[in-house]
Amino acid sequence: MGAMGILFLIVFIDLLGFGVIIPLLPFYGVHFGATPAEVTWMMACYSLAQFFCSPLLGRLSDRLGRRPVLLLSLCASVGSYLWLGFADALWMLFAARLLAGAGAGNIAAAQAYISDVTTPETRAKGMGMIGAAFGLGFTVGPALGGLVAGSHPGAAALARPAFLAAGLSALAFLVALARLKESLPESAREAPPRPGRWQVARDVLTRPLLGRLIVLLFVTVTAFAGMETTFALWANSAFGWGPRAVGYNFLYVGLVLVAVQGGLIGRLSRRFGEGRLILGGAAMIALGLAGLPFALALWRLLVVNTLLALGMGLLNPSITSLISQQADIDERGGILGVSQSGSSLARILGPAVAGPLFQGFGRDAPYYTGAAVMALVVALAARLPFARRAAAQRESQPS
Repeated sequence: MGAMGILFLIVFIDLLGFGVIIPLLPFYGVHFGATPAEVTWMMACYSLAQFFCSPLLGRLSDRLGRRPVLLLSLCASVGSYLWLGFADALWMLFAARLLAGAGAGNIAAAQAYISDVTTPETRAKGMGMIGAAFGLGFTVGPALGGLVAGSHPGAAALARPAFLAAGLSALAFLVALARLKESLPESAREAPPRPGRWQVARDVLTRPLLGRLIVLLFVTVTAFAGMETTFALWANSAFGWGPRAVGYNFLYVGLVLVAVQGGLIGRLSRRFGEGRLILGGAAMIALGLAGLPFALALWRLLVVNTLLALGMGLLNPSITSLISQQADIDERGGILGVSQSGSSLARILGPAVAGPLFQGFGRDAPYYTGAAVMALVVALAARLPFARRAAAQRESQPS
């Protein structure tokens, strides 16, 4: 198995563990007396830790290499899931999610690893492979977590999926320790130190194309995260669903993501360019969010979920590919860390807004708001049809 295959397996196992606990978290919070707003804040604190740790771990991977950063973050994941499983108070759920978010900063290192071992022409396909690992983890994980926890919202075995997730992350650590080789050349690790992470963030936002891409990703994730963190509560209100049914819903979304990111994104990016895929994906997400309040029949929910999954499957790897093509090899980890940090900030803002909207204005309010936000993304993405060419020209220049 080559480096790409091993990294795929590691990310898949790690995300499988993460996906296992997705259906139970809202019910876990309610079990300890959390309000809908507190449930979304509990899920957002994961992204708060990721916001601070992604640039740090990305830059650390530029100095020490990708492999040690991935190993360290997997250890943090194991500890966080064990803490979650043994939690007996609401504050412990928050603390466990903070630790899990710190470990999730490894996404920047994984993306930098892909950038190290791919060419500009194959970069979108490589990022799509990471996306497919995410999608496959979310395909199997939530369904497995719902199956382990049970179907009844009030009598679910909430700790079992957390312990299962800890075991899966430990398995990913062992695979990485035994099989994953370093991708960053020694010469790149010995390059003169780059500016600090805040200076990197400022520099990134002054690059016109790079700054625009990160803003687009930030706004999209804000809207999407608001939907993700309230969906279980919405489905429970609309259909009476418990963890198992919510898990099966994520199973379908994951299957669509795997199909797009694992099999189609490379061919589509070569034919249409990443800019056009970003535009199409943003439009699909906008339509999906606008349609969710009306998806009160199963077939309608199927259509909405298909639009949302197709949209993220096209948009996310396309933006990440263009961002990575804007960076030199010895700054990719740092820049991708800034990108992931922006996504993490969006995953704080999205739930922080969606929870009070859900609680104060009704279950559909987060989705109408998200659709309006995505209309802005569509307008901004319409200016990116030639972004792929500009990025390729930059990558071809000597550093």
